[in-house]
Amino acid sequence: MADISRALFLRHLRGTPTAYVRHLRGGRARHEGVGLTFWYQPRTAVISEVPVEDRELPLLFHARTADFQDVTVQATVTYRVAEPTLAVSRLDFGIDPETGAWRTNPLEQLGGLIVETAQQHAFDLLARTTLTNALVDGVPAVRERIAAGLEGDPRLAETGVAVVGVRVVAIRPEPELEKALRTPTREQVQTEADRATYGRRARAVEQERRIAENEMQNQIELARREEELVAQRGTNDRRTATEKAAAARIAVEAQAEHARLTAAGAAEAARLAAAARAEEIERVGAAEGTAERARVEALRDLDNRAAMTLAVRDLAGRLPDIQALTITPDVLSELLTRLATTARPGGGA
Repeated sequence: MADISRALFLRHLRGTPTAYVRHLRGGRARHEGVGLTFWYQPRTAVISEVPVEDRELPLLFHARTADFQDVTVQATVTYRVAEPTLAVSRLDFGIDPETGAWRTNPLEQLGGLIVETAQQHAFDLLARTTLTNALVDGVPAVRERIAAGLEGDPRLAETGVAVVGVRVVAIRPEPELEKALRTPTREQVQTEADRATYGRRARAVEQERRIAENEMQNQIELARREEELVAQRGTNDRRTATEKAAAARIAVEAQAEHARLTAAGAAEAARLAAAARAEEIERVGAAEGTAERARVEALRDLDNRAAMTLAVRDLAGRLPDIQALTITPDVLSELLTRLATTARPGGGA
């Protein structure tokens, strides 16, 4: 909508870049174009404003197919006023010079014209199409038919309207019919799902059977290996016992040999000790004999008194410790006899 400001008895209009404005005064065009700004007198001015931007027009209508089934068509038509000079001559786009608002509603008229034309072309196509074909291939067919029909419509061309594009969003049957149509597909999908479920279960059972067979084979293999392990353990135990017996036998033989060598060494040591003692005794005897012979040789040349003195000394050395001595005639006679015997050469010691 144009922006109108007041200044005394004049008015100033400021248009927009997407609005075509035509100012008439006295039946003659004073200003005409897009994005205009000008001053005018409201009592003598006739102003029209036509939007020239692209506009979206939603469509939602019912149609009947060749097999007498109702369908709902949802579409959108994009259009624009390509020739605003024709539009202002065919539709009333006049605005109030005081407020800038349209006196009528030209866009609704234009939209109704486009909707009715689009519906007519869609009806003609769907009336010769079965429901199945309409649901399968109807969207592109209806889109092309509406676009071609709107572009070739002479009334729209005379109004200066150009169709930019047509979009058909959906073609849907009635809810009950749509549910019935979905049932075979749903049943087929459910059948495929059941088949997949049964197949999965069958594969699971087969997999479980294979797992059970594998477990049984594993148990058999483990039993066989356990048997081999027991046999190997028996062999190892026997070998260990044999090795221990051999080691014990070797230890006993070593101990016997050690005992034999020890006994031989002890006997040899005893023999050597006995020989050493015998040799020592022989040496001591020889030394005593030599000493005795030397003593005898020394006593042989002594007189009786010296011999008696030595005899008494030897006797005194051999007697025990005597605290008190009582000499009787018998004892004195025996003592003298022994002294005399001792003093003789070759006498006892």
